[in-house]
Amino acid sequence: MRVLVQRVTAAQVTVDGELVGRIDPDPQGLVALVGVTHDDTEATAKALADKLWRLRILDGERSAADLNAPVLVVSQFTLYADTAKGRRPSWSAAAPGPVAEPLVDTFAEALRTLGATVATGRFGAHMHIDLTNDGPVTLLLEA
Repeated sequence: MRVLVQRVTAAQVTVDGELVGRIDPDPQGLVALVGVTHDDTEATAKALADKLWRLRILDGERSAADLNAPVLVVSQFTLYADTAKGRRPSWSAAAPGPVAEPLVDTFAEALRTLGATVATGRFGAHMHIDLTNDGPVTLLLEA
């Protein structure tokens, strides 16, 4: 599982012009783009959610847990693109929807269980994500 994390001051996701997820951080929150591969498990999703929640990347070396910062979780199969050969990415390392969707849901639910306010995108949809990256701070978490 890969989670591309961005520290933000605002973030929202729309599908076909409809707002489906939004966070209004005060002052900072996180956007988590979540990619799933074939051998990921619920345990992997929960462990990465815990790592994200406690990762000290907000102002003053504090975590989302410290500040009760909101998180926008968006599925992102393209995090598993293989671009080693040619000019057309291969998506074979990305888990198919029936495997990936429940694990993205588990990741979001694990954050909620930890106390996070979580908004989400819509799995499999063509989404438009608007965010204001703060810093900028962008990190890749892997398990």
